[in-house]
Amino acid sequence: MQRTDDTPEARDALDGDASQDTPRCELDLDQFLPYRLNRLAERTSEAMFARYGERFAINVAEWRLLAWLSRGVPMTAREISLRTHMDKVRVSRAVKSLENRELILRRPSEQDQRAQLLVLTAEGEAMLAELIPEARRFEDELLGAVNARQYRDLLLTMQTLERQLDQLPGSD
Repeated sequence: MQRTDDTPEARDALDGDASQDTPRCELDLDQFLPYRLNRLAERTSEAMFARYGERFAINVAEWRLLAWLSRGVPMTAREISLRTHMDKVRVSRAVKSLENRELILRRPSEQDQRAQLLVLTAEGEAMLAELIPEARRFEDELLGAVNARQYRDLLLTMQTLERQLDQLPGSD
């Protein structure tokens, strides 16, 4: 794929000023995929939490942790950290906050007594019973701007990029 800033015209524009010893190196963030993906993710999270973060008194980290536990499979904090790509400190703070509010609890793993599994409490499940439908409505509103084919293509492209990232150094 040829990037929009790697066209002959763009290169000519850089070469046009012979008074510079070194070509000026620029990065148009609006055309830089990592920036655009990050900006979209941040804006999406902000918009979601503007709707229900205050009402449910949770932050993004707590929401992600609860969402993973909503699948009904107990997980360790380390597993949550790996799946959400949140650092251990952020996950630890979310766990502590959710435990203090009695939305989750820890229980020893049957396979490894040193490991503590996180599970939803009845209160946590009740909160998610209200929160998840609202999150789905938000997603539906956001996706109202694209048709079914665009949505499918977006998911396939994201999957392809995630697989590519798995192959790149430093992308744990």
